[in-house]
Amino acid sequence: MCRTLLVENSKTFRRTFRDALRKRFPDMEIEEAADGVTAMQKVGTFHPDLIFMDIRLSGENGLALTEKIKTGLPGISVIVLTDYDLPEYRSAAFKNGADDFIAKGTLNMTHIGEIIHRLCPDS
Repeated sequence: MCRTLLVENSKTFRRTFRDALRKRFPDMEIEEAADGVTAMQKVGTFHPDLIFMDIRLSGENGLALTEKIKTGLPGISVIVLTDYDLPEYRSAAFKNGADDFIAKGTLNMTHIGEIIHRLCPDS
């Protein structure tokens, strides 16, 4: 079972994405965080296998959080999920250790499912 953390500042997007994940992966454990401080607390207590990370967050941005998480806990997979499909963000995401990068405008559950099966084979 894949333990998944959604780190996203938009409550509406978090709920919609969480509901779509639960529909496709009913056994998936899902936690949410709206900011960097809460995300780091959840990493320490929930111990996710997979994190969907927004770039724009209050406090620390998602790219800095990705680097912090991947430096301390390289076994956690981080997928940057953002509105900003810009080459410089894509490059920065991978430079900071992201395992994948998805623009929200191209988001589809088939692609998300493939990523989850690749990164959490037991899902």
